[in-house]
Amino acid sequence: MNQEDIYKLLSEVLDPESKRDLVSLGVVRRVECSNESISLQIELSSENPEVQSDLRSQISSLLRQKTAELALRRVPELDLEFTTVGEKPNPLPLVRSVIAVGAGKGGVGKSTVSVHLALALARMGRKVGILDGDIYGPSLPTMLGLEEIPPKIDGNTIIPFEKDGLKIVSIGRLVEPEKALVWRGPMAHGAFRQLALQSDWGELDHLIVDLPPGTGDVPLTLAQLLPLTGAVVVCTPQKVAQDDARRAIRMFQQLGVSILGVVENMSGFTAPDGTTIDLFGRGGAEDMAASMSLPFLGRLPIHPELAARGDTGEPASCHDIEGLGGTLQSLGEAFDHRIRMAERGEDRPTLVIR
Repeated sequence: MNQEDIYKLLSEVLDPESKRDLVSLGVVRRVECSNESISLQIELSSENPEVQSDLRSQISSLLRQKTAELALRRVPELDLEFTTVGEKPNPLPLVRSVIAVGAGKGGVGKSTVSVHLALALARMGRKVGILDGDIYGPSLPTMLGLEEIPPKIDGNTIIPFEKDGLKIVSIGRLVEPEKALVWRGPMAHGAFRQLALQSDWGELDHLIVDLPPGTGDVPLTLAQLLPLTGAVVVCTPQKVAQDDARRAIRMFQQLGVSILGVVENMSGFTAPDGTTIDLFGRGGAEDMAASMSLPFLGRLPIHPELAARGDTGEPASCHDIEGLGGTLQSLGEAFDHRIRMAERGEDRPTLVIR
């Protein structure tokens, strides 16, 4: 019996009060298992002994069923510890702030924005890490040119790659190339937890987490695992992208995560003759941010070098291109300002008057 079996089992156990399973609630704090014994720690918001008794009964029953399925000779001994919610300790005490970068849909350039925000902060002298949280479709190995660099593991600890002033961890360099990661929720939860907590980040000012698109397991796990300073939401100008971005924003807000700002990506293309063409429209993400009283951090244009240098693993050189470099740095400065406001507790809603 392994951790995957246990997480799958716990995903079928419903909290009697919220009627949600324990894994999606993010209350599973420890899982240790063998064929002889199972040790679990579960953190609850309720101290009601009837709730604990109900959960113990559900887990014991499912454990007996799982034992039969696996044809084990005996039911493993269950060591089940319940704790109540208190002030959560920071599992990464040397990391000053953790910022999520998310989007409601794929294809809006979320990873591109994550990388360039991280690079901009590094150029300001900050100590920055970036975690490729898109465990289903990790793109940072290609974008940051890590494909030919062998990963380093020290015991159970992942040693981050280092490039262009960034510390980088991605599951894309820990599995076989082109391997399809067909994972259910509990497996995704466990993999993300390992990447975040078993990496030797050292001392960082900021850890940027590039999330998968949508509102699924990984954003929920992140919000429950680490104390987030806030989130950035990436959106393209079209209305269909805005609709999905609004869902991502509402998800973060429901999880108690403040929105540091919205970035509009693919905002116009400037032809060689100087003509600007708004291929996907312009200003849609800014209008959405204003309508939701959220900060707007800025726009990234469609620029051939953003794609080309990302494909060759050299995005840092984009910051030295005339015009584009200034845009990237301005975006980074707006981001840095919002982080400092959030850290000082000044992250208040913006009043928009039209």
